[in-house]
Amino acid sequence: MLKLIECPRDAMQGLIKFVPTELKIKYLNALLKVGFDTLDFGSFVSTKAVPQMSDTKEIIKKLKLYDSETALLAIVANVKGTEQAVYFDEIDYLGYPFSISEIFQQKNTNSTIEQSLLKVDEIFELCQQTNHELVIYLSMAFGNPYGEKYDEEIVAYWLEKLSVIGIENVALSDTVGLSTPQSINKLYKTISREFPFIELGVHLHSNPNQSYEKIKAAYTAGCRKFDSAIMGYGGCPMAEDTLTGNIATETLLEFFVNNNVETGINFDELEKAKQIASTIFGNY
Repeated sequence: MLKLIECPRDAMQGLIKFVPTELKIKYLNALLKVGFDTLDFGSFVSTKAVPQMSDTKEIIKKLKLYDSETALLAIVANVKGTEQAVYFDEIDYLGYPFSISEIFQQKNTNSTIEQSLLKVDEIFELCQQTNHELVIYLSMAFGNPYGEKYDEEIVAYWLEKLSVIGIENVALSDTVGLSTPQSINKLYKTISREFPFIELGVHLHSNPNQSYEKIKAAYTAGCRKFDSAIMGYGGCPMAEDTLTGNIATETLLEFFVNNNVETGINFDELEKAKQIASTIFGNY
């Protein structure tokens, strides 16, 4: 079953000017009508580090969830953020960025990989107690830009550690756009064989010119769960190529339409959401 995760949080969080809360609510409510499986809508992280997401709590209560089958996902970076997030029954998934790069884990969550693993254990317990599902974003899964050792065995090693905790939902994440169609296809096939009990998706960052082939590579390898963002906004500021951003939802849907894959997307509602997106990403 195909699952499409739209990521307005990832798209907006790096914008310099603060997007007014009411405009965010308008955009998210429009996205809830499109037919995505999940909406990565906000985060419970340091407001100093990510001021754009400081209004997540305010936004939740104004989302029109009653006529939408789309689930909500919020990002957390520590136990404190998780304790705040699990208070909200409206949220279905919590996402935690777990890096297999020691340097990036320190940069992103101010902890070592081993410390991060302990956090995952605590966060997972909180999720279990409150009927939330934890999604691990396995960052740097397709390469390491810092000169640290990287190979598929390292990916598998940390996934094994996570599986012992009980993690069953993972997004292989190309944090800075290092993946190629070949590496995506190979890694996805390898990991899906070794961990058949894990629901495995991809969160890819890419130069727009390479996006279509990367989507094709993941789909051909068996992936049926994709993260994307309208217009391809967002991504990691540490990417060397300034054009590297999220996979554009439009490109993702183009691939599925071209290959006669049913998406469940309401394209009329998608166009309405894109009109709102253009006011956000063109002005903030």
